[in-house]
Amino acid sequence: MASPDLFPNVSFCHVSAAAATSSPEATAGATAVFGGDAASGDPRLSLVWSGETQSKHTLEIDLSDAQIFKLGPTEWLCVSVESEAKGGVEEKSYSRAIKVVLRTEAESKAFYLAFQQWKHRVISGKAGEPLENGVIIGSKSKFDTKIEASSAKMYFHYYGQLLHQQNMLQDFVRTGTYYAAVMENRSDFEGRVVVDVGAGSGILSLFAAQAGARHVYAVEASEMSEHAQRLISGNPSLGQRITVIKGKVEEVELPEKADILISEPMGTLLVNERMLESYVIARDRFLVPGGKMFPTTGRIHMAPFSDEYLYVEMANKALFWQQHNFFGVDLTPLHGSAFQGYFSQPVVDAFDPRLLVSLPTYHMLDFTSMKEEELYEIDIPLNFVASVGTRVHGLACWFDVLFNGSTVQRWLTTAPGSPTTHWYQLRCILSQPLYVMAGQEITGRLHLVAHSAQSYTIYLTMSAKMWGEGAEQGGILQTSTAKLELKEPYYRLSQPQPYVMQQDQQQQQLPSLQPPQSYAYICFWHNTGNTGKTTILCLISCKAHNPVLEVPM
Repeated sequence: MASPDLFPNVSFCHVSAAAATSSPEATAGATAVFGGDAASGDPRLSLVWSGETQSKHTLEIDLSDAQIFKLGPTEWLCVSVESEAKGGVEEKSYSRAIKVVLRTEAESKAFYLAFQQWKHRVISGKAGEPLENGVIIGSKSKFDTKIEASSAKMYFHYYGQLLHQQNMLQDFVRTGTYYAAVMENRSDFEGRVVVDVGAGSGILSLFAAQAGARHVYAVEASEMSEHAQRLISGNPSLGQRITVIKGKVEEVELPEKADILISEPMGTLLVNERMLESYVIARDRFLVPGGKMFPTTGRIHMAPFSDEYLYVEMANKALFWQQHNFFGVDLTPLHGSAFQGYFSQPVVDAFDPRLLVSLPTYHMLDFTSMKEEELYEIDIPLNFVASVGTRVHGLACWFDVLFNGSTVQRWLTTAPGSPTTHWYQLRCILSQPLYVMAGQEITGRLHLVAHSAQSYTIYLTMSAKMWGEGAEQGGILQTSTAKLELKEPYYRLSQPQPYVMQQDQQQQQLPSLQPPQSYAYICFWHNTGNTGKTTILCLISCKAHNPVLEVPM
């Protein structure tokens, strides 16, 4: 082929209803050329051949209303709408079908991809022009019906910039784990067809080609597809087996099914940006039954934490709104809203795992079998047992994903205490901490609800159950709730702080919130004989005097 849009020595013939059972004579030695109409700029497929007089003849196919169907390894059927004039008025009246035969399977695949890429340049309707009555325009893709156009525009703009791709590539935990997972499982890639979902820079496609993939289709919707094409073309020994396709996985068509999908669809808390849904859609559209997915499963891990440093930092942010004379204006009416506003931000940073006050639990997502709709709303019950007596300031979360290869299983983790990734960890802070004793049960619910801004609203409830004798009968001692917006986190991005014992944290930090002896704590408990069990009956916070800042208890 001279270019990706020109195919010499093709054969074609007309197919009509009347000739459906016949074999019309094919026109051989033609050239198929994709391009824009000289007058309107609309994308067209031109079939050019020499007639009996050696003069050039051209058959034009308007791609704006054309469809293509595969008849065989090298045969395609192009169906378009034909028009004819009646009474001087042009009107659409019938369909025309052209059978096109390519020379090789490789050219056949390239022809199909060129057809789809040129067809997708069509824009239904023009600004200021009414649509003709009865005209059918293409419906929105599943992505467009779920996601706000403004959010999608910002999302693809962000990932279309090399500096952000560099940030991810330089995460050597991320990139190195992907490389190892692919190379250690060459048997899954050798001679196979791979689809890279959301290819970005194309690095994972190049990994798959290194592992021996027969062909890789790198699907990328942002402008990064152009950079990916340059990078792949600059590595010709690998790039000759990689085809970059610009478009969303919900919309593009591929000439063949994939044996394996590879993708990096994880966002903060695993699900942010809602790319996991596109990953599952790609599975349903492109993957052969029993095909592999890299990654295969994901887990969201959770555990309650205690961190006075962080709590004080968040609470102090609202001190600005406690000013009674800000250029003559009393700001205090907005203090309560500002206080809650800061606590509606999940905190993204790396923290010391010793801040956790119980063993973690996790919620699993199996990408190979789950339905896309299961990601619209994720409801996770919480149940922990406190290992120490302390104040619980919220719920810490992180995730990991498994590459379940035939040879090696490899995990990519973002857990606290592990090498830090660009995802860090995430913590949901309660504006009203819970007081717990060692052995006390902590229950609750983490409820994630997807929204059209490509993220989730987080609803968190945590309760401390009655501890000691009578606890088996239930009874909630304290409950605290939070509503947080995953799309608008507080990027603290600090490395883990030197660990300080809980009592030291309280002694060092509480005075910065309020004057000494602002509160007196009275605790009533009941000790049952020699059993060693103690039941907390009541915990009362009494204000000793008027403090500068009252922290909800």
